[in-house]
Amino acid sequence: MARQRSDPPAAAPSAAPAAAGADSIAVRAFSILEHVARARVSQSLDDITQAMRLPKPTVFRILNMLHATGLLLKEPATRRYSAGPRLTAFAIDLWHNRSLREPWRQALEYAVDKTGESCNLTMLENGRVLYLDRVETSHPLRLHLESGTRVPLHCTASGKLFLSQMPTDKAQALLGPEPYARFTAKTITTFAELEPELDAVRRSLLATHDSEYFADSAAIAVPIVDTEGRVFAAVACHAPSSRMVLKKMLADCVQPLREAAAMIGGSLVTPALVSVPRPVTGASKSGPTRRSVGKKTSGATVSPHATSARPRRARSTT
Repeated sequence: MARQRSDPPAAAPSAAPAAAGADSIAVRAFSILEHVARARVSQSLDDITQAMRLPKPTVFRILNMLHATGLLLKEPATRRYSAGPRLTAFAIDLWHNRSLREPWRQALEYAVDKTGESCNLTMLENGRVLYLDRVETSHPLRLHLESGTRVPLHCTASGKLFLSQMPTDKAQALLGPEPYARFTAKTITTFAELEPELDAVRRSLLATHDSEYFADSAAIAVPIVDTEGRVFAAVACHAPSSRMVLKKMLADCVQPLREAAAMIGGSLVTPALVSVPRPVTGASKSGPTRRSVGKKTSGATVSPHATSARPRRARSTT
């Protein structure tokens, strides 16, 4: 039975932050965790003190507490702080939380209603693309991929999107030695071939797959961004190319995917701060710069903490 067409689900109203207790040790500690999690590099005591605008002894005591409880790691040589195992486990639990996943599911269902094809929520995890959630098309002929499936970066739409937001040296290190694994006659197996495509993705914030991982398949992916414009996940659409060629998918499916990505982003951060990112007009190969989504921007960057979540593996039917 064909899915009934629907309008985008209404965004949930955001709750105003409570002023009471803003100076409590718990709120200060959580603010420090937020700062460290959002930072692109590990943070020193001075970095955190300056960002928090708190007395240095206060920040030092809170950091010691967070380190002792495993929420932060402290590098012995540099004495800099980064996300610890307990904070990483907390992030994983959030990804599995059903109440958090429901808005994602609604957004994916909306995208499937509008495109008529299967849609996925993906993220970068340990050098692979991880399928966090998926809603299938009603068509009997479709690609069978379950939540928990992991696929390569160099030959998938989501993978190219994540790679495009990294500095060249980081992308090459993550891909590993050449030649990359070949899955079809169209698979790109060297970075020299892949780099021009990544440049194009960086400018358009739209990635494609054309029978590179699976034969007779087409896919596109668009980014989901946080409040600072960093890409932390993607919404992708898949279809057999015998039914939906890539050109038609680009014409018909990009806007619904961008709408779904905005819905998912709005369910995870303050809705007023989320917008569909603007395509860039140019970007340095050293990597895009950090900026606010609420302002006019020129690109997006992959959150380095997106790789920390490790949801349970599910069996792939491919």
